[in-house]
Amino acid sequence: MTGLQLKQIRKSYGAVDVIHGIDLEIKEGEFVVFVGPSGCGKSTLLRMIAGLEDITGGDMFIDGEKVNDVPPSKRGIAMVFQSYALYPHMTVYDNMAFGMRIAKESKEEIDRRVRAAADILQLTKYLDRLPKALSGGQRQRVAIGRAICRNPKVFLFDEPLSNLDAALRVATRIEIAKLHEQMSDTTMIYVTHDQVEAMTLADRIVVLSGGHIEQVGAPLDLYERPANLFVAQFIGSPAMNIIPSSIRAAGAQTTVELSGGKSVTLDIPTPAGDMGKAASFGVRPEDLEVSTGEDFLFEGTVAIVEALGEVTLLYIEGLVKDQPIIAKIPGILKVARGEKVRFTAPRAKLHLFNADGKTYRV
Repeated sequence: MTGLQLKQIRKSYGAVDVIHGIDLEIKEGEFVVFVGPSGCGKSTLLRMIAGLEDITGGDMFIDGEKVNDVPPSKRGIAMVFQSYALYPHMTVYDNMAFGMRIAKESKEEIDRRVRAAADILQLTKYLDRLPKALSGGQRQRVAIGRAICRNPKVFLFDEPLSNLDAALRVATRIEIAKLHEQMSDTTMIYVTHDQVEAMTLADRIVVLSGGHIEQVGAPLDLYERPANLFVAQFIGSPAMNIIPSSIRAAGAQTTVELSGGKSVTLDIPTPAGDMGKAASFGVRPEDLEVSTGEDFLFEGTVAIVEALGEVTLLYIEGLVKDQPIIAKIPGILKVARGEKVRFTAPRAKLHLFNADGKTYRV
């Protein structure tokens, strides 16, 4: 098993800084997902771990050994790219065996590893086929199998599902989850912009923005206890509703006045000095419930109804300028456009962020 340590890792292209002093420790056998919007630095950070990008500053350790100047081939790392990068004229078997042949492994060892990897990925019956005779998901599994055959210390995945259609993405995601269970001693780092992949695969998620780490934690920790507004709105689909507000009473309990004029008391402590300051009130769409009484959070006008069968999405106008509030109601809700609806939510599911965007902790 192998762990990684990143200490004040920086990356610059000339005068442009893209990674800003990242500190991160990845434990042996962990499945860690780097997630964030395009341009946040997640793929650059992965390529630095692989040795495909030089480190501008800081130190990187793999299995306790400093690897800043160690070439990629000597780091004990296997990488699976967004493109399958298979040799079209070689069979599945030969694609998976190619790296070991270059390393002059014995024929017996090559055959043992290829067949073991094929068995894990359910590719045994395809070993004599060319890549053109495979589906996209099967080709990606061949690319993963090629990486397995190298018997690496660390697996790196760079958006491996991006080129697959929706159904294949789900199927291949399940295959990767099974692979992690079968190879639980192997450290895996996975880059994606898809939060569903991050939430379903990761032991821990690293949320990146602008070359900085915003938060590191288990998937449900990030969902339930986001550190700031960025994480709150990035994790979860649809994104968390954010309503401008102001703090009217601070202390062990906090009373906030929402932009629509409604006051809400929360079991969230705030410093006395924050009374009167601007804040952001947050509630996830799936935590909203239709209310028929007077104890409601807010009311608004239904602008759009999306009936999806398992859930109904309501887009509510009238509370935040130029930004609808989204409610995700289980099942089928019969409501018409233009209708006024009131909503409430469990108080324990509500969030509050200060003027700098950082969460007030319960």
